This record gives sequence, C-alpha cells and structure tokens, in this order.
Amino acid sequence: MSSAAPPAWHAAIVADVDAHLARAVSEMDLPANLAQAVNYALLQGGKRLRPTLVVLSTEAVGARREQALPAAAAIEMIHAFSLVHDDLPAMDDDDLRRGQPTCHVRFGEAMAILAGDALATLPYLHLARCVEDAARRSRLIEELAAATLAMIAGQTLDTLGGFAESLSARQRLELTHRSKTGALIRSACRLGAISGGATESQLAALTAYGESIGLLFQVVDDILDVTQSAEHLGKRSNKDDAAGKLTYPSILGLDESRQLAERLCSQAIEAIEPFGHAADGLIALCRYMAVRTK
Repeated sequence: MSSAAPPAWHAAIVADVDAHLARAVSEMDLPANLAQAVNYALLQGGKRLRPTLVVLSTEAVGARREQALPAAAAIEMIHAFSLVHDDLPAMDDDDLRRGQPTCHVRFGEAMAILAGDALATLPYLHLARCVEDAARRSRLIEELAAATLAMIAGQTLDTLGGFAESLSARQRLELTHRSKTGALIRSACRLGAISGGATESQLAALTAYGESIGLLFQVVDDILDVTQSAEHLGKRSNKDDAAGKLTYPSILGLDESRQLAERLCSQAIEAIEPFGHAADGLIALCRYMAVRTK
C-alpha cells in the first residue's frame, strides 16, 4: 500500500473542478443569501473523490479532461446536497463538517434545507446547458438521477430502516452502504466513462472498479470513525456507534475490516487492468483511499 497522502496530481484536478463549480453556481440566477449558502456547502474543501473519479475515468478511456468537468461538477453538487441534508437535526444532527460549522449551524435550518434543495436541482440544469451531444446528455442525466435515488434509498435504510426481515446484519450493512455511499462513487466512474465516449466493455470495467472502491470507501470511513479524533477528521467521530448504527468494525472487528479494505482495493485494481497505463491514476487513487487517515 502507498502512503496516506493524496497523489501529487490530485490538487490539479481539484483546482479544475472547484473553478468549474464556482463558475457554474455564479451563472445560476439565485438570491444572494441562497447563493452564499450553496457556495458554503459546495466550496469548503473536501476530498473531491467523486469528481476526481469522473475525470480519471474519462481520461482512462482516452478523452480530454474538459469533457469530464460538467459531469464532475454535477456529481459533486449532488454529494454536497446529501451532506447538507444528512447533517440536519432530523437526520444525523451534526454540527461539524470539513472542520467548519455545518450549513444549518451557519445559516439556519430553513436555509440549509433550501440550499440542499438547490444543490439537488442545479446539476441537471448544468448538464442540460453544458453537454451539447443530446444522446450523451440524456445518458448522463439518467445515470446521475438513478444514482441519486439509490443514495436516498440507502440513507432511508440507514436512518429509518425498512430492510427485509430475512437479511443478516452484514447483508443489511452492505446493502445500505452500496446504496448510500457506493451508488454515487460507482456512478462517478460511469459518468466519466460516458463523458469520454467509452465502449460497453470499458464502461463495464469502470463500473466494476466503482463497485469495489465505493464499498472500500465506506469500510475505511467506518474504521476511521472509531480510530480517529473529531479534530483530525474535521467531523464528529464515534457518531455511528453512539447512534447504534451498523458498521463494519462493529460486525467484523477492526482487523477483519482492514483485511476487507485490502481485498476491495485489489478487486478494484484488477477490474481496470485492461486499461494498462491509462488507468494509473485510478490505481493510485484506489491505493490512497485504502490507507487514508481522514
């Protein structure tokens, strides 16, 4: 495994994505106070994992980064919407996100709800305006909408339940995370493939990679929640255990959870071997995600 530092090229992708995000919001006709809350939720840093996966997947199929940016911005808006609503008092009731007060703490609950609503809507308008090819635009919008709905379904399971009684605790946990967290990560890879004009075999390989890295992300997140401080993570730690939620460490223990993370990393890398060196960025990102500390 590699060190816990992001790959050196990651900062350049983040800079391109952030510039695109800021421009996209500035071009929308929003009241000043809503625009302020949207920008606060969207541009306060973060790993930018999902837009980075869009960019790297587009580049892996031989297309230019510029082709990826509309979809990269769109999926980050959806991710920001999910965090704003996830942090609300009726949901996880968090007061810290990325080392800063959460949106509802900073702007009030009503504005946070409205900012989340805007961030759930803006991506589709952005794609409609930015992607010229009609067939590709339709595929991107359908892909993002399906992933967003799956994420909401996963959040429902995580917060309110609704599982089939026949499912074991581990099956419930995996179903939740493949939806709540994994759906957007898998979709990021697919959005990048579609943006770059991938073949069906390339799309299938990147989908398999996204499936593995999506679950990997959540397994590592669960590990960090019980091994790192809130100060280090920039968000409240030990919150899942305190809420009685299922996590990988609570079911498997820390050692087996770490072993699972290593297996998922290997599976992800194996899925994109046919791309050769074009997938070097995706491989490096996967290895970083397996050993990250925040």
